[in-house]
Amino acid sequence: PAQPTPRAARHSAVQALDLVRRWLTEPRWAASRLLLVTRGAVAVHHAGEVTDPAAAAAWGLVRSAQSENPGQIVVVDVDGDGIGPDEVAALLAADEPQAAIRVGAAYVPRLARAGSAGELPAPPAAAWRLDAPVRGSLENLTLVATDAADAALGPREVRVRVRAAGLNFRDVLNALGLYPGDAGPLGGEGAGEVVEVGAEVTDLRPGDRVFGVFVGCFGPVAVTDRRLLAPMPAGWSYVEAASVPVVFLTAYHGLVNLAGLTRGESVLVHAAAGGVGMAAVQLARHLGAEVYATASPAKWDALRALGLDEEHLASSRTLDFETRFTDATGGRGVDVVLDSLAREFVDASLRLLPRGGRFVEMGKTDIRDAARVAVDHPGVAYTAFDLTLQEPDEVQRMLVVLLGLFERGTLTPLPTQVWDVRQAPEAFRHVSQARHVGKVVLTMPRAWNPDGTVLLTGGTGTLGRLVARRLVETHGVRRLLLVSRRGERAPGATEALDELRALGAEATVVAADVSDRDNLAGVLAAVPERHPLTAVVHLAGVLDDGVVTALTPQRVDTVFAPKLDAAWHLHELTRHLDLAGFVLFSSGAGVFGVPGQANYAAANAFLDALALARRAQGLPGRSFAWGLWEQASEMTAKLDRTDPRITARDGQLAIPSELGMALFDAGLRLAEPVLVPTRIDVAALGERAERPPALLRGLLRRERPTARAATPAGGGRTLADELAALDGPERHTLVVDLVREQAASVLGHGSRVAVAPGRAFSQIGFDSLTAVELRNRLTTATGLRLPATLIFDYPDPNELATYLVSELAPDTGPAAPPVLADLENLERSLTEATVEPELHDQIGSRLEVLIAKWRTMRAGTGGDPDLDLELASDDDLFDLIDSELGI
Repeated sequence: PAQPTPRAARHSAVQALDLVRRWLTEPRWAASRLLLVTRGAVAVHHAGEVTDPAAAAAWGLVRSAQSENPGQIVVVDVDGDGIGPDEVAALLAADEPQAAIRVGAAYVPRLARAGSAGELPAPPAAAWRLDAPVRGSLENLTLVATDAADAALGPREVRVRVRAAGLNFRDVLNALGLYPGDAGPLGGEGAGEVVEVGAEVTDLRPGDRVFGVFVGCFGPVAVTDRRLLAPMPAGWSYVEAASVPVVFLTAYHGLVNLAGLTRGESVLVHAAAGGVGMAAVQLARHLGAEVYATASPAKWDALRALGLDEEHLASSRTLDFETRFTDATGGRGVDVVLDSLAREFVDASLRLLPRGGRFVEMGKTDIRDAARVAVDHPGVAYTAFDLTLQEPDEVQRMLVVLLGLFERGTLTPLPTQVWDVRQAPEAFRHVSQARHVGKVVLTMPRAWNPDGTVLLTGGTGTLGRLVARRLVETHGVRRLLLVSRRGERAPGATEALDELRALGAEATVVAADVSDRDNLAGVLAAVPERHPLTAVVHLAGVLDDGVVTALTPQRVDTVFAPKLDAAWHLHELTRHLDLAGFVLFSSGAGVFGVPGQANYAAANAFLDALALARRAQGLPGRSFAWGLWEQASEMTAKLDRTDPRITARDGQLAIPSELGMALFDAGLRLAEPVLVPTRIDVAALGERAERPPALLRGLLRRERPTARAATPAGGGRTLADELAALDGPERHTLVVDLVREQAASVLGHGSRVAVAPGRAFSQIGFDSLTAVELRNRLTTATGLRLPATLIFDYPDPNELATYLVSELAPDTGPAAPPVLADLENLERSLTEATVEPELHDQIGSRLEVLIAKWRTMRAGTGGDPDLDLELASDDDLFDLIDSELGI
């Protein structure tokens, strides 16, 4: 569906229901497996992707159908490359109910404990910011306290409460220690509200919405010069505003101030799908220039949307752009190059100025000598620049010009991808691998205003009363609006009001149907201006359980109305308000797929995706996909709590009320928008005779310890010491695991299992920037001085580990034969592999054949002298095995 609306969600879910139900009830398909191939209903939370809530509703329904028919339904979500027969076969053999294929790699969903993704804890201070105390690895990013909240202001300075800040490639280079010179603190642009102004600032006052250039603004408070700020245009969000300053100022300064680009000229913009690149394309077209652009082919759609056709597009990953654009211009080349690439790409770009012209370099990793360029390329004026060196008055002048272009609609903000600043390592990694289109923006966490009003749907129910009391007792909320269908006539409503008032809160109960948009709009309009709406907690819902084959569109609608429709109405009716919290009480049914609750699973999967979609727009959004509560509510009172589907499904146990509220508190403190608060008996799960459900297998994984760092704190044993105590094959095993672990961390994988020992780094997503980060991490871990070309010289973990072992613990004896390293890799693969019983037997048989073949080759006797092992049939080989083993 093109729109993530309730109508689209119903259509999507009913389509899925019809398809699955027909397959389940068709006799000729009874013994078959169903492979559903989707596009857009993202099966896993792949970095930078947001599931369409309407497609997620269908996905949630299918998950319940899978749980009712174990092993019979497999779903794979694909990208533009689709899926081939070999991938289909591999997927069906993998014992995975869900998968997503992205650029040829398969991903499967796993639950992980909250906090395991490397979320950064914020210090208990009024002001703090993101920092990299030790440059070289994105794992060194941390949040540190600052004095930005109370430092004395200079006469022209402004203190700003930052709401969003733009992430630039400069910040990534800075964190990795690759930026030339002193790059200063991280965070160069942002948007927020004025808190305080200096003595000479007369045109801004507290509460004004502003955006502009900062130094160190990846935090809740920052100070900057008034001349580096501008008022936010009406209708812009903080995320949109934070995405604009640096990229448009850089593009404007490069194309207008330095290159003097004019109508009728032509310009080549490199990395044109990035922030500066997309801004430069817009500006160049406004100036009347003909634009040629390079970008990864997967990002060309974004440039086509800006008006570029195929003749003006080329890949930024190869040097083919030189020939392509030379041919397209009839050998004339271009008049201006706006460059951000390096090495041979710079040389090829210079050759695209055969008539002379202007080469404007905004990159930092390959700055050339202008005089040398002029000699080698007559008529070419080479200029490298750094926006941070511009005078504040010039920045202010450019901001005013750009604002005028935005107000006239000539320029538009870029597409954005949004992370919470506490998830900065993931966002930095995303930019370092050039996976973004447009701009990446970091948002700042916010506290709920105690003077505001918090609305709770289903507020008079069992969970609603628990949450309302917790908000007052623990979170400082003083004004609550409890909405339910029966209002004060609901059971327990009067007691709930008395309890909240006794705690010192102002509470009101309102009767309203939250699935009715107009009814809900009336409730919101009645919230007093002096206590504006601060947060929403949506708990309302109903059940209408039944197996998939018994569901009807009407039963889907019964469950969707109070859960899904109400959530969407709340989203639409409050998106213009400055909410600090938008909390959805979802259900684990949408995550695990509960038998008999396909309609409920679909509605709750919509809520989870809505939380993600809101975060992607820079709006608050959080969904709690709860397990079953121990305390029965009006909605769950009819559930049979002795039913193993409910009480101990997949090792899950019911949640006591006090634990549930503790999980609620913990979830509000985290950055992750979708959480699964549940109680799992991990020990019992591991002792089950059958394999654990796929989603839970990550909770049971135990990996062997890897090598420790080269210089551990306290003067412990170094890596070289450990290697000296090991034999050759064991040394290789230890170091190859170290390499795999570090490579997995650089790429953002949760385990080294994702990095195969013999697979080339170039095939698993490494580029020049991530190669440098891996080199830095291995330098720290080994204590060796390693070259920047490390992974290009030793292109896979095996070869790299062999090199590192030779440097750390040179073996004076005869070198171990390569076949021993191969056997180590085989042993590791078998240890880490998870296979179904049939494949387990097949692998065992193959190993027995190999052993027999090896013995026969070495002994030269003892088997059939006339048996040619290369031509032997399986029966011949098994006869040989029986003979060898004396059977």
